[in-house]
This record gives sequence, structure tokens and C-alpha cells, in this order.
Amino acid sequence: MPHDTPLISTIVGGLVLAFILGAIANRLRLPPLVGYLVAGVLVGPHTPGFVADQSLAPELAEIGVILLMFGVGLHFSLKDLLSVRGIAVPGAVVQIGFATLLGWGLGAFMGWPTGGSLVFGLALSVASTVVLLKALQERRLVETERGRIAVGWLIVEDLAMVLALVLIPAAASITGDGHGPVEPLSAGLNRLFGLDLGVGGIIAMTLVKVALFVALMLVFGRKLIPWTMHRIAHTGSRELFRLGVLAIALGVAFGASKLFGVSLALGAFFAGMVLAESELSHRAAQESLPLRDAFAVLFFVSVGMLFDPNILIERPLPVLATVFIIVIGKSVAAFLIVLLFRKPISTALTISASLGQIGEFSFILAALGVDLGLLPEEGRDLILAGAIISIIINPLLFFLCDRARPFLESPKREEPATEAAPAAEPSPAPEAPEADSDDVRPTVLNRHAILVGYGRVGSIVGQNLKSSGTPFLVIEDSDKRIAELRSQGIEVLSGNAVSRETLDLANIAGARSLVIAIPNAFEACSIAEQGRTINPSILIVARAHSDAEVDELQQYGADTVIMGEREIALGMVDRLAQVHHDSAPYEDGLATGTIAPTVEPPPEKERLPHL
Repeated sequence: MPHDTPLISTIVGGLVLAFILGAIANRLRLPPLVGYLVAGVLVGPHTPGFVADQSLAPELAEIGVILLMFGVGLHFSLKDLLSVRGIAVPGAVVQIGFATLLGWGLGAFMGWPTGGSLVFGLALSVASTVVLLKALQERRLVETERGRIAVGWLIVEDLAMVLALVLIPAAASITGDGHGPVEPLSAGLNRLFGLDLGVGGIIAMTLVKVALFVALMLVFGRKLIPWTMHRIAHTGSRELFRLGVLAIALGVAFGASKLFGVSLALGAFFAGMVLAESELSHRAAQESLPLRDAFAVLFFVSVGMLFDPNILIERPLPVLATVFIIVIGKSVAAFLIVLLFRKPISTALTISASLGQIGEFSFILAALGVDLGLLPEEGRDLILAGAIISIIINPLLFFLCDRARPFLESPKREEPATEAAPAAEPSPAPEAPEADSDDVRPTVLNRHAILVGYGRVGSIVGQNLKSSGTPFLVIEDSDKRIAELRSQGIEVLSGNAVSRETLDLANIAGARSLVIAIPNAFEACSIAEQGRTINPSILIVARAHSDAEVDELQQYGADTVIMGEREIALGMVDRLAQVHHDSAPYEDGLATGTIAPTVEPPPEKERLPHL
């Protein structure tokens, strides 16, 4: 029986096109975010062909905003912010003010009202978290000083935008620029007692309600939410835990909006920030990641649906002016601010390039401004055009900064860096200074072991390699584990071993063995395949969770694959044999003479003599 399915068609059309165009963008070494936005343009009303439902897309996008802000709260680190607060806080505030001033000037020149011009300027002042972190991770700069400053700078920008999401609706309700919702408490006082609170009173009332919500979350939420998650975790049900995480994110956001009048985004941010204090925060982030990513994609698609490409032809000069403010104005301001704090040229260049784009917060502010009647639709289109163009040219901005760095830095600053590299040759011990260095250099190790992942399995392997004196290094992408490894004097490369560049930095061509200790079989197969291609004689040891994964890893080049469940079962059998069949003594978890619970490679792939 034929029937209309606008919800299904909107989700399917958006996700399928986003996947295709996101993959193309990734292939072109662009952030997939560009593909998601273009997918939205293609399914929007301003382009021919399929048009997604215009009423459902914004609601799906709202769920995306909630989960996106929940993720920001989960990863919010007050410690990271405090470590660079001396430059990040004043630098970000000044840069936001300067960019907002430039945006306000452009809006005023185009005849927009003051409120709309300020919203436009604010939207241009904040960089994309997704794009900035991806750019730093690709260049292995997250753990460097300039990387920490850039992340701290971004945290301050995010906090400023969270405050803006609170104040903009309050300001819209008391000005003549828009048609924002009337603050209910002040309206009630005015109706009952004829008391007019005025501009300051209404803003103060809004801040009081926000303060009450924050106090409630800090006093009760930080105890109730972690306690609830721990109780759910003890049930052993993964489905309930995942559902609990989503219920907290959506429930707190919706409740905060209805009871305290704060934005859904702010409620979700605080829900994530409170849960981040729990020991289960990492697991909560992992369990909610697939749904967060899916709805985040729908959010970007829905933003792209609002974009009218005709503005690129009809209003090219305002588009160029918007891009100029984002790419040149913000970057130059950040560059000069960092130099004023007497930081190196390399730090100033990295931060200026990192901030030369806009993203998700800009879209949220633009949508809010249009909904409140503050920002004209033309302003939203300019923000979207500026975002797409700035994200596309952001890698070029990094390239130009890398090219300009040798000319801007004095020769005296370069000499110590070139002399420091040979000092690491005698042993891997001198790698300690690398933790504070801004440049990631290739390892000097040769005929060594490469350990991918330093979790529960990798840490045991790593400690064994260290105690036996085997030269090795670790490839890890967790900031916390990287810091722990460096504190122990273990050489570590920050990055993803799936990347060929990361494997080259680990000198896989000269390594004797590769241990893949990560649980993700898809990535493990990719790493094994690249390792075998680069170094055909290397010994590759991997882990698996099923017989299918064992077969797949062997097909992609792994010599020995250890399946955890089989290890556990054989250990239990060995122990039972001692009691019931008087078998040999049980030593270190294995009975003497038992067959090692490993999956041996085929004869033609045996490479143990190379060890």
C-alpha cells in the first residue's frame, strides 16, 4: 500500500548523499564536513532534484545540536584551559571582540539592524571544533605547546558562544530588532504588578535562571547523573547503558529548556560536562559516538539545505568580504595577539591558521538569529558561504604558514632545533624533550618493535617490552595515554597507525615486529596490510574477538593472531586439568606443556627466525 514517508526519505537522502560527498571530500584531503554541507545544498529547495522535507530537517538538526553540544561537554577539560589560561583567555576574548566588530561593520554597511549585525559578527568570530581538532591531529600538534594553546583558545570561544546562546534570546525579547520570545517571568511581573524590569532587569532575570540551572546541575546533577550511570553499568546491559547516556543528554536538554528557559544546546553541554567527571565518561563518549556522529551529519546537512548558492553569483562582494573577515581578519588578529604574549612565530602561525575558519557554532548562532528575526536570511547565506569556503581553503592556509615560517623565524631559532636531533641517536632516552617540542620528528630506532595502542592489552605488552630491554615505540591517539607514556620515558607517536605517514614516522620499514593491540578489527586489518606492504619481512602480531576476525587479519598479512576468548577458555581448561586429571603444575596462568593458545600462521608465512 503506497504511503508518504517524509521522515524516512529525509534521513535516507541526507545520509546517503552525505556519505558519498563526505567520502569524496576526504579523498580530496578536505574535511568531510564540506561534503555534508554540499549534500544539504543538493537536497535543499534551492537546487533541482530531490528536496528533503523542510519541516522535519530542522527538528532532526536540533537533535544533532543537542548531541553535538553533549559531546563538547564530555570532552570539556578545565585542566587544559587552566594550563594555558594566561594566553588563551585574554587572546580569545580580544579576537572574538575584533572579529565581531568587523562583522558588525559589514552588517551595518549592508543596512542590517544592530542586533543582526552583532549576531553576524559573533558567528564569524568562532572557529569550528571539528575542523580545528582534525587539522591539529593530522599534523600531530595536539600535544605540543601551540596545540594546547589552540585547544584552550577554542574552549574559551565555545564558552563565550554558550553564553551568547543565553543572552541573545533575552536581548531579542527587549529590543525592536527582532521578535524573540518574551521572557515569561518578567512578563508575569509586568502583567500582575505593572513592574517594568527594563533591559538590564530582563537580562539579569535570564542570568539568574541560568545560574539556578547551573547550581542545580553542580549540586545535584554531578551526584545523581554519575550515580545513575554507575547503577546502569552494573546491570551489565550495554543497550541500557547506551540508552541511559542518550536519555540523560536529551532529557536534561529538554528539561532545562522547559523549566529554566535556557537553550537546548546549553542544557546538553552541562549534561555532558557533569558526566565527564564520572569514571564512565570515556565509555559514555564511546557508546554515544555513533548516534552523535549520525545526527551531527544530519545537522550539517540541514544547514546546507538552508544555503542559497545564488548568493555567490548575486552578491559576490559581500561573500568575499565575509571570507576576508574569517580567513584574514581573524588570522591576523590571532597572530598579532600571540606575538604580543612573546610566543614563538611557529605558535602564532599555527593558531592563526587554526582559527581561520568557522563551523558548527556559527551555524547554530545563524539559525538562532534568523528564528528570532534578528539576522536576515542573506546574513545566514553569507555565514554558510563563508564557512564552506574557509573550511575548503583551511589546509591551504596551513600550507602557506608552513612555507612562511622559515622566512619569519630568525636563523638563531633554527640552529638549536637542527642540532638537537642527532643527540637522540645513542638511545631512545633523549626522546623526553620531544614532549615539549612543537615538531614531531621520525624515530631514530631501527630493528625495533612498533606497538599500536596502549590500552589494557597494549600496556601489558609494552611493559614486557620495556622490562626485557627491547627497543620499541608506541603509536597512540589518546592524549591521556600519550602523557603517561612520556612521563615513563617511553617513545610515543601521536596519531593513527592507519595513516601511512604515521607508520613512516615510526620507521616501519626498519622495524622487526609490529604489534597491533587495538580492538578495532577494521583498522587493524588496514594497519596489517600497510605494514606487510612496506616491510614484507616484518613479524605482525594482532588481536581478535572472533574466528572471522582471525581469518580476516591473516588474509591482510598478520602472522600471529591472538583471540582473547580462546586464551581465557584454554586458561580455564589448564587450571581444571590440574584438579581433575593431576596435570603438570600451573605456572603464570599456563600449565607446563600445554599448547599455546595462539593461531599459528601458515608455513609459508612463518618469519620467527627474523626476531
